[in-house]
Amino acid sequence: MKKYIGICIFLVIASVSAKAQRLAFVDAEYVLQHMPEYSSAQKQLNAMSEKWQSEVNDKFAEVEKMQKEYQADQVLLTQDMRKKREADILQKENEAKDLQQTKFGFEGELYKQKLRLIKPIQERVGKTIEEYANKENIDMILDKSSVNLLFGRANFNVTNDIITKLGYKPGTFAN
Repeated sequence: MKKYIGICIFLVIASVSAKAQRLAFVDAEYVLQHMPEYSSAQKQLNAMSEKWQSEVNDKFAEVEKMQKEYQADQVLLTQDMRKKREADILQKENEAKDLQQTKFGFEGELYKQKLRLIKPIQERVGKTIEEYANKENIDMILDKSSVNLLFGRANFNVTNDIITKLGYKPGTFAN
């Protein structure tokens, strides 16, 4: 019974203190769409990704070609020749997988480039949001693009204010 009363008191206190907080939300993805440097970084990342994917695809195509040739020649090969060809195919396949992991794997080249190009932009947006929150005396700002925000009154949406504070015109997207 004491637990039940304690929980009820806690919920009442939590709800009273929650009403005292000032909230706002920002659509960070929408903000980033206004930034030419973000658009440029995305284009660079896409170009790198396409180039690396092409390299990986070429490696796997080479493995597939070697496998087809091996299967066509298999009946004509001696046991030693088969083992050597199988080892060569396995080595090529491992090289292709290693290349794929190096470029696209966890902490691969694409991840590192994303950090190098996108993180400074995100930090700039985050700093601007923090400055805005401090200036406007807002206790909490949620990101609409990454949180399931089911409803938000328009007067809590400070997205355009953040875009303006960053020096861009809301509704004018970067290409």
